[in-house]
Amino acid sequence: MALNSIMKIFQPKDRVFYSMFEEVINTVSEMSVLLKNIITETDRNKRFSILSQVENAEHKNDDTTHRIFTELSRTFITPFDREDIHHLATTLDDVADYIYSSAKRICFYNISNADEGILKLANLIGYAVDEIKVAVEGLRDMKNLQAMTNALVKINSIENQADDIYDLCVERLFDMEQDIKMLIKKREVYHAMETATDKCEDAGNAIESIIVKYA
Repeated sequence: MALNSIMKIFQPKDRVFYSMFEEVINTVSEMSVLLKNIITETDRNKRFSILSQVENAEHKNDDTTHRIFTELSRTFITPFDREDIHHLATTLDDVADYIYSSAKRICFYNISNADEGILKLANLIGYAVDEIKVAVEGLRDMKNLQAMTNALVKINSIENQADDIYDLCVERLFDMEQDIKMLIKKREVYHAMETATDKCEDAGNAIESIIVKYA
């Protein structure tokens, strides 16, 4: 076997993984914007139309995540540890899953767009996803570690803010909501959205682990 052919076998497919991770975070970013669109939309039929877009994006993300796992199983040398690739792909997929779950509950439960807590949580999800995007795009060459580190710090801060808003929303819900069914519905929505920010923090932690090992 020629030397060039042997070298090709052992060359890490860096760009393949980086491109797929960037594709995933772009899809998740799209989903976070659509989630806010659902919340601000007053027409229920239009809400379900947007939800269909969220669902399509979630399926697209599942396909990309599966491609990452497939590539991982057949690539001999990877740009960083297999466990880190698998963990990051899984946490990003979790973010997408909980954004979709939040969007479904808002639509199916017909939650009012006047709920300030839900809008705040949606904004925080969007902010966290934006910071994950900065960190993911930085993985390709690891040249701007300061920007990546700043993004990870912001993600942690956003998650803490989401915890506080969740606690306040639940407290206010029990104080003011008279309809027990609506109380249960809104609490589920709050929980799904707060969990989405938790998953953003998990993704940030996965990226931080990669930085520590390879920067």
